Amino acid sequence: MKLVNTKEAVGHVLCHDITQIIPGKKKGPVFKKGHIVREDDIDVLLSVGKEHLYVWENNDDMLHENDGAFLLKDMCINGEKNMEFSEPSEGKIEIFAAQSGLLKVNTELLNQVNSLGEMMIATIPGNRVVKKGDKIAGTRIIPLVISKEKMKKAQDIVGDNSILTIKPFEKINYGIVTTGSEVYKGIIKDAFGPVLQTKMSEYDSCFMGQTIVDDDKAAITNAIEDWIEQGADIVLCSGGMSVDPDDQTPGAISDTGARVVTYGAPTLPGAMFLLAYYNKQGKEIPVLGLPGCVMYARRTVFDLVLPRLIAGEKLESEDISSYGEGGLCLNCDICHFPNCGFGR
Repeated sequence: MKLVNTKEAVGHVLCHDITQIIPGKKKGPVFKKGHIVREDDIDVLLSVGKEHLYVWENNDDMLHENDGAFLLKDMCINGEKNMEFSEPSEGKIEIFAAQSGLLKVNTELLNQVNSLGEMMIATIPGNRVVKKGDKIAGTRIIPLVISKEKMKKAQDIVGDNSILTIKPFEKINYGIVTTGSEVYKGIIKDAFGPVLQTKMSEYDSCFMGQTIVDDDKAAITNAIEDWIEQGADIVLCSGGMSVDPDDQTPGAISDTGARVVTYGAPTLPGAMFLLAYYNKQGKEIPVLGLPGCVMYARRTVFDLVLPRLIAGEKLESEDISSYGEGGLCLNCDICHFPNCGFGR
């Protein structure tokens, strides 16, 4: 491309969009890339502050910003069929979810590409629930043109991988085991079950039933094993997760022979969370010990972990410990989870 005086630009082809801003009313291109400048365009161009213009001039070593943005979009999607994208506008392409699922961001690749300079990819945080139509990323070339060599470096970094992935949620069957002598004896009405069913209804899940047991370790263990034998893909244990002597749930989960990944999470609310896996004929079934805060708090550690499990991810202790940064819920008047990520 080359720079020309606007008053001498008639007949030249614009190599970038020309933006017009009318405060409170409009911000968008008044002329699009590829527009051939006419005599009556000159006053409009001058009115938006364009006394000089970049116009097309062939250069085999450079790429236009729109072409570069397309390459960045390809690095994000790279063959994935569950994402859509916009047409380029002012050198920017936006990417949207084409289906609901769990968004995964390859942070290492994202950072490497962005560190090259003159290009950018911005995403929403990873490990978040996205719905069809949600905007998840945007790509842009910073200058109007960029060298093909630099874009090739970015492509080589990503290779056959994809910076973005949307993992679809699996259909699951789940059972609930509720502990507590006060509920078992009918002194108070259980409030945990309805809350869990409401949360699970956000996914393609089938509620198998709820077992209410006394604070008896063997009874809790048997109830968990019974739901697994009936075909539960996940077992949710509510109540009895503190360190009080009468709280038997952590020990009962361990007594099933399940592999305990963590008892405790660096999140508030939800520090007394337990995650374990019960091995049934080679299939590891998640067994969750849910702290009392899940019953009354809008969002807890359960809401961070659950989508990943339903997307088929196998979480280990390092996954849970990573929630420390951003693991403090700010208890906003309007809950922005999952976009907030507990204040992240």
